[in-house]
Parts: sequence; structure tokens; C-alpha cells
Amino acid sequence: MHHLALESGDPDALAAFYARAFGYRIEREGAFLLGRGPTRRLLFIAGRAKKLAFAAFELADAAELDRLRRRLDAAACPHEPFETPFFEDALAVHDPDRNRFVFGLSKPVGTGGDVAVPPARLQHVVTASSNAETVARFFTDVLGFTLSDVVLDGDDGVRACFLRCSHEHHSFAVFQAAESRFDHHCYETRDWNAIRDWADHLAVERIPTRWGPGRHGPGNNLFLFVNDTDGNWVELSAELEVVSHDRPFGRWPHEERTLNSWGQGLMRS
Repeated sequence: MHHLALESGDPDALAAFYARAFGYRIEREGAFLLGRGPTRRLLFIAGRAKKLAFAAFELADAAELDRLRRRLDAAACPHEPFETPFFEDALAVHDPDRNRFVFGLSKPVGTGGDVAVPPARLQHVVTASSNAETVARFFTDVLGFTLSDVVLDGDDGVRACFLRCSHEHHSFAVFQAAESRFDHHCYETRDWNAIRDWADHLAVERIPTRWGPGRHGPGNNLFLFVNDTDGNWVELSAELEVVSHDRPFGRWPHEERTLNSWGQGLMRS
């Protein structure tokens, strides 16, 4: 996960929140409003609030980008060149819900941002879908992601899928819901003490915790959630499970304990 672009009815106010809450340095570059922090980057775009404009994943090199192009062509998946201030070469595809995902090569630029806030790396993005299984299959069959865990209801219907493109448990997840929408994005910090430090920092900024601290079942990570000024969920996570390439996917029941083994779960509907 390299960067995200968030739509907002008031991108300046949204950017100001991320500067205050997450230590982003905000600057304008042409038509773009950019946020830079150590190991995290955001774009803020005028549009509809609580909408993901796109999510961008960094590839290792030009050869990897060419392999992806060939894979998409073989799957007859439409793709197009895409420009973003943080990539020097990139392509974009749309998932079955028409969310845009970008894959490219990063520009060698500094990250900037406020080093006074605790560390946190932009780590994953999550969408909700009225057909989560179809979206997950697009990520595995077309894009080459690997399924780490699936959450099933009592009739073995898919309620959530967690997918990876590296050694970390998930870089993308999709939840079953009544409508297709952006769900949240997440920053990975180093450990339990850093979660505490983030909670203290957010408290100083009078940004309340909305869910957590807790521990997810899939991924086994510590977490807490806040809302930004548009109402988007934002997660801080620590100690996310590291998995081997050949790890078989796990099956979890759709219950509160799966979503939070410590207590209350946020049950999507």
C-alpha cells in the first residue's frame, strides 16, 4: 500500500484534520492537495464525501509492472495508464464495484511530515460490497492477491475476505454490506505501547476513539478506530500477523469475537 486518494466536499478541511491527527505535511502541487508523512501519503480531491477516489499499490520495479500488464491482458481486464503525483509510471483498473486501484512505480521523493507524532505506516484499505465474494475473486484471480482469511455466516455465505500481496496478513479486505462503499483505511504502528501513544496524541487533539482498543481475530492485530471530519473510519493497528507464502486461508465465523476477541464487534450490515 503506497497511497490513497480521498474525495471530500471540503478537501481543505479534511487535509487539515490529517495534518493535526496524523502529522501530515499538506501542500499543493498543481491541481492536487497532497499530504506527506513518514511512510504515509494521501491525496485530497474535491468530490463526494466518504468516497475512495483510488487506492495505489507500489510495485518493485518496471519488470513487475510489465508482468501485471500482461496478466491483465491475459484476463481480458481493461486497464489504462494513470497519473498520480506519487508515481512515475502507473496503470489503473476497476474492481467489480467500480472502485479504482492503481499499481505503479514510486517517485524518489522525500516523505516529510511531523516526526513528533508516533510512527505509523499506511498499510491497508478496505471496501464494503454488496457482493464481497465477487470482489475478492477479482483480486485473487485477476490481480494475483492471496486470500488469507474468510469470514462466513451460518449458511457459509461470505461476510468478509482478507487478502495479501506481501508477507503481511492483508493489504486489502472487503466486507459484505447492503451497499458498495469505502469502509476504512489503516496505519500500522510498531506495538502496544505505540497504540497507547497514538491514543494519548489523539486525546490531546480532542479526537475521540470510536472503537477499541481491541484485537481482531483475522490478522490477530491490535486496533483502535477514529473518524475523520468527513466521517470516514480510520484504523491504527499494531502487530499484524506475518504469514508465509504457502499459508492456507483460514475460516472464521461471523460473530463479535471474530471482529474483536476482547469485546464489542463492529458488525457490518
